[in-house]
Amino acid sequence: MLENLSERLNKVLRFLRGEVKVTEENMQQALKDIRLSLLEADVNFKVVKKFIENIRVQALGREVHDSLNPTQQVIKIVQAELTAMLGSQNRELNRSPLKPTIIMLAGLQGSGKTTTAGKLALHLKGLDKSSLLCSLDLKRLAAAEQLEIIARESGINFFKSDSRDLSVLVRAMKKNAADTGYDYVIADTAGRLHVDEELMEELLQVKAALQPAETIFVADALTGQDAVNSAQSFAEKIGVDSIILTKLDADARGGAALSIVSVTGKPIKFIGIGEKPGDLQKFFPERLAAKILGMGDMLTLIEKAEKDFDHKQAEVLSQRLLENEFSLEDFLAQMRQVEKLGPMNEVMGMLPNLGFKGATSDIHVDEKRIRHLMAVIESMTSKERDNPKIVDGRRRLRISRGAGRPVSEVNQVLKSYFEMKKNFKKPFFRKMLKKFDNFSKMR
Repeated sequence: MLENLSERLNKVLRFLRGEVKVTEENMQQALKDIRLSLLEADVNFKVVKKFIENIRVQALGREVHDSLNPTQQVIKIVQAELTAMLGSQNRELNRSPLKPTIIMLAGLQGSGKTTTAGKLALHLKGLDKSSLLCSLDLKRLAAAEQLEIIARESGINFFKSDSRDLSVLVRAMKKNAADTGYDYVIADTAGRLHVDEELMEELLQVKAALQPAETIFVADALTGQDAVNSAQSFAEKIGVDSIILTKLDADARGGAALSIVSVTGKPIKFIGIGEKPGDLQKFFPERLAAKILGMGDMLTLIEKAEKDFDHKQAEVLSQRLLENEFSLEDFLAQMRQVEKLGPMNEVMGMLPNLGFKGATSDIHVDEKRIRHLMAVIESMTSKERDNPKIVDGRRRLRISRGAGRPVSEVNQVLKSYFEMKKNFKKPFFRKMLKKFDNFSKMR
């Protein structure tokens, strides 16, 4: 996510950290590099111009010059301006005073509106809010069927109607939602490959009939400035309240994310970070700004752990570690827990870059190797996992065949386990384990 931009900006910040003090000369060089980084990331040139000017005015001001650590002050300014560019703060969905709250999704064809409708409903389900999905796209073949399948797979209710009259369909859907007591109605609408008057006229009619509490423009982050221009057109012609950026996980440049709020004046409320039904996150501008600058996204990682981890199991593990009874069974259970957080490279990307070569953002985790390691442990019997010392040559050969991995990998797993057990006896590790155990109990 925004990898290229993050790499370029971190290079500029490393240059500043290497300077004894901030001068007009080295600041000009830094600003030039930041400007180039943003333009290469396909950020709107007007947004870049304003961003650079805001940093210049603050970075060369008296407060920075008189500061004990002027470089840190400049980095703080860059982070604050980046956060402001992204929208400053997280915004909640609008709510109607009476049920249901109607949300209308709009956007171009291929932006991911239909799948986003399902993801948004699933997100609300996680908040114990009921949703009714409805397709108002009467032109695209199988549009309703696609949304119905998504709804069924996610356990979300879907409104089905044989009517091809938009006004009749909307009235029936609103009555059904009100009678049933749904918290939300999420309406998917028609799209086109590009903005045209016919589409805008149709969406205006849909909006008038729906009277939504919120109209959300769904933008494909991969299309860069095209997404920004489309968002601006939709905002001007039908009126939108907020934005959902899809495919941000595949957007290495970041032009759309960094331009769309400034250009449209509308906040980003959610981001799509994958293809799975649960891959929709609330958008926090300050977190993305910190991540771009190599400061990680620990809050999101903690939230994911809070949601997916079994805390009772974590307490048991910490106690077993303290008593040095940690087994391969425990290790396998923890690996399965970590898997729930998502791909390991994504998890590592949430950790802060410590500012030196070999930092967490530079580490590539071989997912295949982890799966092979788990396969080796899964091929052991419960008795072998609890007491790996009994795994002799004959057993190693059996485990190797069961896992489909060479005996050398079985040997490596066992060697790593015994080294880990030895390390856990050392004073430094004992101290860390006690802190972890206290933290688990506090949770």
